[in-house]
Amino acid sequence: MLDGFLKGCETMLVLSGILVMVIGLMLRFNALLVVVAAGFVTGLAGGLSINDIVGAIGEAFVKNRYMSLFILILPVIGLMERHGLRERAEILISKINAATAGRIFMIYLFVRQVTVAFGINMSGMVAMVRPLIAPMSEAAVAQGRPVSQRTLDKVRGIAASADNSGNFFGQNLFLAAGGLLLIKGVMEQLGYSVELTDMVLYGLPTAICAYIVNFIRFIIFDKTIQASVARDEADMKAGKLVPNEFNILVTPEELKKEAE
Repeated sequence: MLDGFLKGCETMLVLSGILVMVIGLMLRFNALLVVVAAGFVTGLAGGLSINDIVGAIGEAFVKNRYMSLFILILPVIGLMERHGLRERAEILISKINAATAGRIFMIYLFVRQVTVAFGINMSGMVAMVRPLIAPMSEAAVAQGRPVSQRTLDKVRGIAASADNSGNFFGQNLFLAAGGLLLIKGVMEQLGYSVELTDMVLYGLPTAICAYIVNFIRFIIFDKTIQASVARDEADMKAGKLVPNEFNILVTPEELKKEAE
């Protein structure tokens, strides 16, 4: 009985790293330092030496080093935006008379599904939607006219949904997708033999139907967003909305606050 109690105490000591993380994050210390400190506390409580702990951290970093590529994308995209990436995207679309937000979303959704199906990660929201797809679709909707923040938010929401839909329905067409591997593992544990190629074939009709549904949705969006733009123009003529320095329609009260 005493041995069981002591074993339970040892287990609780190992879990003390979680307590360190909770307290550190509550006190708003540097998240990286908190995680490293929690790792050392857990390792020491589990009987590991300093060398073993450092070795385990290094081994985990090497195995998951590809995850740092996502972090490296952020400053690159930020630097490109600072040097006019969004503006160049808007200028490009403004020169194409046939461009509409819906058509941009149709093309992007197709590209997103195909690339994900081949296992190519475009980092969707970070690398494509925010710096490219959203500004291009906003320019296609505005066409040089001032529009309200409400209208811009609608465009950005549909742009995000196009990325989510393409990623969600496209990833199950990739043989090495985590979702398919998980399904295969669970089914085999239950005694059912399934092949990845069969699951991909079953996922193909769903991906096609998802594209068709979104295709129709984007056509409808092109019509409804023009009604929103017309409403913005009517409010501007009535004096309810005025353009600010970013050519976004705001109320006179909001413009006054921005000036202050």
